[in-house]
Amino acid sequence: MTKIVVAVKYVPDATADRTFTSDNTVDREGVDGLLSELDEYAVEQALQVVEAGEGEVTVVTVGPDDAADAVRKALQMGADAGVHVVDDAIAGSDAFQTSLILAKAIEKLEYDLVFFGMASTDGGMGVVPTLVAERLGLPAVTFASEVTVDGDTVKIRRDGDAATQEIEATGKLVVSVTDQTGEARYPSFKGIMAAKKKPIDEWSLADLGVDATEVGGSNAWTAVESFTPRPPRTAGEIVTDEGDGGVKLVEFLASKKFV
Repeated sequence: MTKIVVAVKYVPDATADRTFTSDNTVDREGVDGLLSELDEYAVEQALQVVEAGEGEVTVVTVGPDDAADAVRKALQMGADAGVHVVDDAIAGSDAFQTSLILAKAIEKLEYDLVFFGMASTDGGMGVVPTLVAERLGLPAVTFASEVTVDGDTVKIRRDGDAATQEIEATGKLVVSVTDQTGEARYPSFKGIMAAKKKPIDEWSLADLGVDATEVGGSNAWTAVESFTPRPPRTAGEIVTDEGDGGVKLVEFLASKKFV
């Protein structure tokens, strides 16, 4: 039986007007949050693996109280159980600290494979899967656009700009998938109702053996120094073509350093 852990993130809605707070951390209170769309692909691939054979999927997230909603969404899609790591000391943690917390949480679970999305839609760094793999001492096969699992063998296809790679690995490993792996399913009414009975364990840093001085914004390795709000949209410029439209277009592009 294949046991898969999927790491997911609760992020601000990408369609909302996202910004930072006064301490230069992402504002998670002023906009609605949801399960990162890119992580939905990881949940979907994990579900397809267990549905093709036998297994179970556990979803783990790190974040504030509302982050439990990301776990619930994954449970509604079909995951079997969830883990929510929540602790006031985590606020402001960067990718390195988040990878530590995730690795410690995953170590407490039984697993054969660990799935990630290719990146989060708020940070977009894409480094957490390999950071977690390093902490767990596992191989990482990343940016998979196709995943095939046969027993303890995992094969992925990675599509690049100039070439396609096929990679094969065996044993425990970390896999990250892209948004090219296929559309994630929508929770059915049956899935939504079934999720109400599925367990979500809540763990603190103490449960993981992580000291508060190892995480949090004041201890982060990386930080946002400053930010500038997106300027409001302005009306465009209409150019009347009087035989010199092409010249005016080139001049405009050149002024913006596009050509």
